[in-house]
Order: sequence, then C-alpha cells, then structure tokens
Amino acid sequence: MSLLRVSDLKTNYGHVNVLAGIDFEVAAGETYALVGESGSGKTTVIRAIAGLAPAQEGSVLFDGQEIRGLSERKMRPYRKDIAMMFQDPVGSLSPRLTIRNLITEPYRIQGMKEKDLDAEAKRLLEMVNLPAHFADRYPYQISGGQARRVGVARALALEPKLILADEPTAGLDVSVQGELLNLLNRLREKLGLSMVIITHNLNVVRHVADRMGIMYLGRLVEEGSTETIFHDPQHPYTRCLLSANPEPDPDAELERIALKGEPPSLISRPSGCEFRDRCPVAQEICTQTPQWHKVEDHGLRCLAPMRTHS
Repeated sequence: MSLLRVSDLKTNYGHVNVLAGIDFEVAAGETYALVGESGSGKTTVIRAIAGLAPAQEGSVLFDGQEIRGLSERKMRPYRKDIAMMFQDPVGSLSPRLTIRNLITEPYRIQGMKEKDLDAEAKRLLEMVNLPAHFADRYPYQISGGQARRVGVARALALEPKLILADEPTAGLDVSVQGELLNLLNRLREKLGLSMVIITHNLNVVRHVADRMGIMYLGRLVEEGSTETIFHDPQHPYTRCLLSANPEPDPDAELERIALKGEPPSLISRPSGCEFRDRCPVAQEICTQTPQWHKVEDHGLRCLAPMRTHS
C-alpha cells in the first residue's frame, strides 16, 4: 500500500483554479519529485498535503487515512508523521531562538515533556553532520548550507514517515547542494523515509528521486520513473525543460528546444491543450483537450507526444 496517495486534488483561490486535479502516489521509502516552472502549483500541492493550504476537492490518503480537510485539532496527530522543509531555511527559523531551541521545538509543540532536549539536540545535530556546539548558535551565525541542515534536523525530530521538501537546494553552491543531497539520500535509506521534493533543479531530481511528475498550470502532464523520463520524455513541455538543463543526461540525445513565451494566466485558461500556444510541435489535434492516460508506470497528458527513441 502507498504511504501517500493524492487523488484529483483541486484548490481554488477565489475564482482561480490553482490545482486542477492532481493524482500521484508515494510508496514507503520512495522519493517523488514534482518539477515545473514557477506558478505551476508545486508548492500548493505539498502545502495542501500538509494541511497548510486549502484543497476544496479530492483526496489525500496518508497511511490509509483521509487527511484532506481535517481541522487543525484532528490534523495534529499527523504532524508527527509528516514534516515540512521550507524553501528559505534562515527566514523560516526564528532569529531569537538558538539552534537547540529551534530543532527541539517540535517536541514542545507536541507536548512531549519527557524528552531530554539537550540530548535530543545533540542527537539531531549529529544526524545531519553538524557539531554539538552549534546548538548554542543563532540562525544569523550559520551559513545557508548549515541552515538547510538545521532544517533537516528539525524535520527529523519527531521521526516522521514523510518529508515534504520545498526547493531543498535553492541558493546553494553546487558543492554544498551535492553534500545536502547525499545527506538526504543517506537519511532516507537509514530511516526508511519517504520524500516529496519540489524543485526547479533537474540535477537534484536525477540525484535523489525514484519517480517524478511534471506540472504545468496546476496539472500533471507527465509522470514516470526518473530514469524513464530522463531517457524517453514524451511530453513537449518535459522535453523543453530537460533540453534546457545545464547538465543534460549524457545518454539522452535531446536537441535544445526553447520554451516560447510565458505560461498563460490561470484566470483564463486556454482551451484544448493548455500548453499548445507555447508548444514547438503543436498540431491541429491539440485544439482538443488531452486526457490523462497511463501505460504501466508512465503517465501522459498529450495528444501529440514526442519520442526520443524509436
């Protein structure tokens, strides 16, 4: 059974349809990545899963239990099992609290008074390869990479089953990104964690994700194993994203395809295929609305798919 199953998830802000029906599953111990341009709805998805953003329709099953629409009181027990890593690690950390207080705050929020907070702080810092004396520092006294590790330590405090990570490597140097990704991979294997990661960085996806979904205007347009999508992307939008990647997969033969223009407004969605006005291979059939279809583990929403291999 999947640890997380998201089905037909829809979110509206006023009259704006931000998520137009999202479906994906994450197995225990699996990392799933959501990829897409800014405004595609990636962050809204994970915030809706965590109960931090409204979702008017659909289902979020966590460990077999429906958690969409739960009140904060009823959602509270699930906070132990679902942890959030925010995009801005320094901005999300209170400057008035020491690192010790920040990473042990989840225990106080959950009323776990029996915990030895000094011992827990030392344990958590060790898990993310930070020295024990960092417990006495404040957020302004640590680097961006160290702050990201503090965010990981805080997320691990309650021994969650699922981590939702928003752009975990944004703003970090390439070498620091690699160290953080290696850390996340080690922790996932050691603790049996599942992760949902949203990112613009396709190299991050290739490094950590088992499967990935490509989002456009609040919909999934392609989904499959990371290996399959990097080697045989079929949606033109996916091809555009991969071809613009600064370190393309050396085994994939992708010609560079430029994305035309900006995504259309969510207030007035295009008819037919919503990508067709930007698509380099749009055809007459693309005036029709593509339906999601799935063959084995690969899903696609496209009427004129591209193939890299015959």
